Amino acid sequence: MKTLITDSPLEAAAILNEGKTVAFPTETVYGLGAAIDSPEALAEVFRAKGRPGDNPLIVHIGTPEELPRVASKLSPEAELLVTRFFPGPLTLVLPKSSEVPYAVTAGLDTVGVRCPAHPAAHEFLKCCHSPVAAPSANRSGRPSATSWEAVHNDLDGKIAAILRGNTSRIGLESTIVDCTGPRPLMLRAGAVTLEELQAIVPSITPAGETQKNEAPKSPGLKYPHYAPRARVVTHERGESPAAIPSASAWIGLGTPPVGIALAKLCTTHEEYARELFSFFRHCDQEAIQTIYCELPPEKGLGRAIRDRLNRAAGNH
Repeated sequence: MKTLITDSPLEAAAILNEGKTVAFPTETVYGLGAAIDSPEALAEVFRAKGRPGDNPLIVHIGTPEELPRVASKLSPEAELLVTRFFPGPLTLVLPKSSEVPYAVTAGLDTVGVRCPAHPAAHEFLKCCHSPVAAPSANRSGRPSATSWEAVHNDLDGKIAAILRGNTSRIGLESTIVDCTGPRPLMLRAGAVTLEELQAIVPSITPAGETQKNEAPKSPGLKYPHYAPRARVVTHERGESPAAIPSASAWIGLGTPPVGIALAKLCTTHEEYARELFSFFRHCDQEAIQTIYCELPPEKGLGRAIRDRLNRAAGNH
């Protein structure tokens, strides 16, 4: 399969409407899209990524007005979150509509729904005939793709097209909130912080770890994620690794340890989030063996960065 690279949302949507897979930019990371009414394209998403079939996909819509197509109802809390954060980097887990097939939800009666706040994604989704199921556009388990070049490196020849855009503004996957239970639960931290969510719906709390025998309601909860080929070692700020082996790298907000071959000093949490996955990929290109990652405080955006770092290190 030859992977077409296009700058046209209209052309990309036409390819997806033919029942093919298309990677597209969002403000979080690039997504790999398939129409939810195309079983062949949905199966191709799982094949291209090497993704387990019991890992649900997030459905993307162009406008909040399309929610009734994919969700059978919204709780009062969900309505508040939609009003405040759609479009944006927030995914809501909702009762699915009959239009959403179980191939998308991994057999669950719930579906994750997101409305991206990205001009090219908006134009693309607006031209798609069906809502679009889209996990991150990378090989499963690898760092998510925040540029079209990273998508091309992972999936060239495995997908039909890439809608080329700029580097993702946020760089971490969307926050996920489950609105199907008695109280909303934050399943995955992201750019919409817990503090921002609680300002709108004070009852929202972080969910506990998903047990191995439970079906996850969202991606990123059951399988290893975000890992480069190098070994990832986390440490708190102010701590320093005892001994730095050769071919080591470091990323964080403080001062790099002595002896690091490759370092990325970030000045803000936003820069840390935006640069994390691309730094992981750069380390792989440079044959780095160990990446030391400074953990930010567990508040605000730091909570999401810590989550990705701990999962990449196998700490979850």
